[in-house]
Amino acid sequence: MRVEERVTRPGPGCLIQLIWFLFVGCWLGQLWLIFAWILNVTIIGLPFGVWMLNRIPQVMLLRPPAQLTTVVQTADGRVILRESELPQPPGLLRALWFIAIGWWASLIWMELAWLFCATVVLLPVGLGMFASTPMVVSLRRS
Repeated sequence: MRVEERVTRPGPGCLIQLIWFLFVGCWLGQLWLIFAWILNVTIIGLPFGVWMLNRIPQVMLLRPPAQLTTVVQTADGRVILRESELPQPPGLLRALWFIAIGWWASLIWMELAWLFCATVVLLPVGLGMFASTPMVVSLRRS
């Protein structure tokens, strides 16, 4: 039996993502961020606000979450594919991270990303920062 794991990210290509960001993702993402931060101020809205912040790459860049594909080839030649989300750190660790660091660090992170995106030279850095926002917010692997 042979087992192979690989991370895949189905979705639109880089050019489509860039066009989306320039014409839609830039302003829609800003509205999304503002609404998420308003929800984060309330206890009732906090879970949805964190969920929204973890979806920033999808809203701004059309970047879907990565999938972990496990390929198992059995002894009789059958191939079994199983797709799942990437394994995440324990929930308690992610919650403690968000309370201690994630809520304020993600705001600074995203504002720096906006600043970088405003320049032509640092646009790729800013886009990369937006793509890694879930890790800064709550240690979510995406």
